[in-house]
Amino acid sequence: MSAVQASQRAVHVVGVGMIPFTKPGASEPYTVMGARAARLALDDAKVDYALVQQAYVGYVYGDSTAGQAAIYGVGLSGIPVFNLNNNCSTGSSALFLARQAVASGMVECAIALGFEQMQPGALKGAWDDRPSPMARFAEAMDAHQGYEPQTPRAAQFFGGAGRDYMRQYGARADTFGRISVKARQHAARNPLALFRQPLTLDEVMASATVFDPLTRFQCCPPTCGAAAAVVCSADFAKRHKLDQRVVIAAQAMTTDTPSTFESDDMRKVVGYDMSAAAARQVYEAAGIGPEDLDVVELHDCFTANELITYEALGLTPEGTAEKFILDGDNTYGGRIVTNPSGGLLSKGHPLGATGLAQCTELVWQLRGQAEQRQVEGARLALQHNLGLGGACVVTLYQAV
Repeated sequence: MSAVQASQRAVHVVGVGMIPFTKPGASEPYTVMGARAARLALDDAKVDYALVQQAYVGYVYGDSTAGQAAIYGVGLSGIPVFNLNNNCSTGSSALFLARQAVASGMVECAIALGFEQMQPGALKGAWDDRPSPMARFAEAMDAHQGYEPQTPRAAQFFGGAGRDYMRQYGARADTFGRISVKARQHAARNPLALFRQPLTLDEVMASATVFDPLTRFQCCPPTCGAAAAVVCSADFAKRHKLDQRVVIAAQAMTTDTPSTFESDDMRKVVGYDMSAAAARQVYEAAGIGPEDLDVVELHDCFTANELITYEALGLTPEGTAEKFILDGDNTYGGRIVTNPSGGLLSKGHPLGATGLAQCTELVWQLRGQAEQRQVEGARLALQHNLGLGGACVVTLYQAV
């Protein structure tokens, strides 16, 4: 049985909120950030915290029960608080569980909250006295392309995926750079984004090489921030006269299969098959295809991942991502607007908050509240959030 949303009852996203993302060292403590984002979502929903029955709180870098420490800043109501860590897909994993609790009838209203207080520099594990959960992935990468100890490991994973794509389809290195140019153009319209200064393609390509073909401006930055969403049943929304305009039409979570480690393809090591499977489940559950989508927020931790994810989600056929980019089909005026928020590349990537920041952007789009970023007439929005190690969550939102 797949992890697709069962057709039990509709789940509405009635409130969302996020705080401006910042560089490490410039943020408030995670307790303050988390409470602020939760209050913003509750205020947006016009729901009193006393009515919330469960809280799902995600973060990657933090001690046990940090979720309670953050949400206690909103209130001490005694409800269950679940702490989650699913690497970079943590925020959408919290949303998945909150949605599942409402859809199943366990609760009428739940909140999903994600936050991260990060440190400068490349991602690294916290423990060196036990097996790393990334060991199997690192072994697959090492066997395929080797390992450079002085280079950030995440850049090697995703840069390797970009190299494999280039070898198979002949894509040019500057095609990846164009994704960063687009991300900055979108982020310039987003007051909550970390990097709002536009970049030219020459500037992107001239920035320091991190791991070929990735340059510095093609890698998402360590970021601090928080975001949240309030979900509830249709009956709850009607009873309390809440905004019912956005419903979660379908949602799927996938994890790795043998192809991740047996394919000798870095695209699969970094989650291509997980993404494709989750998207396929969502399309089948909702009875739509990728051609029906209006706007997408996808996991662009590196430009290479955005490019391969176009194809994993079916936004363009396999082998055509370069043409998709060069034709401008990934932005305003093209076939589908991807990452109108600026994405992880420019909005920032506070790991635990990213999935809920994507949710927030898409809810605003479907309500017509995205201001300068608004995708005209948006009715169907797809969210893709990926975590190595691994998990992928794909969510379809619909304006009703």
